[in-house]
Amino acid sequence: MDTIYKRRSIRKFQQKSVEQDLLLKIIKAGMNAPSAVGQQPWQFVIIDDKQVIEEVVKVHPNAKPAMNAPISILVCGDLDKERSQGNWPIDCAAATQNMLLEIASLGLGGCWLGIYPREQRINRLRELIGAPEHIVPFSLIALGYPAEELAPKDTFDAKRIYYNSWSKKF
Repeated sequence: MDTIYKRRSIRKFQQKSVEQDLLLKIIKAGMNAPSAVGQQPWQFVIIDDKQVIEEVVKVHPNAKPAMNAPISILVCGDLDKERSQGNWPIDCAAATQNMLLEIASLGLGGCWLGIYPREQRINRLRELIGAPEHIVPFSLIALGYPAEELAPKDTFDAKRIYYNSWSKKF
């Protein structure tokens, strides 16, 4: 639970490179996420080219945190790997969350920048990375060493829990 509480959306980063071994740990966490029928319909693109990120921000104005992050990881759905129709977005969301938790556990900061289901963002990012049509950009994770510290946060709300029906509150 400590890592879950510690995971916050960090939007300010130090201009310090993230070591290759840490990037691989983060991607490994993503690849170990649960997926429907074990299909693992994902691919990952490491982006450290600022010109690519500048183009991303043109189509995705909320992606500005990636501008000052030393690196970003694009999580993509691979429709050719999908064996359970329609579940790839859920699988990619699980991979993204696993990566964010690993980022926090490593003392780094990260921010989930949504791409899917916005077609304009998907198409432009696919074009930017030169991906084939069966690759669907899902999320961009801006990451690096944090230049801001946000306090751990517990957002638990017992009012959102029910037993068996809406008439039985927790």
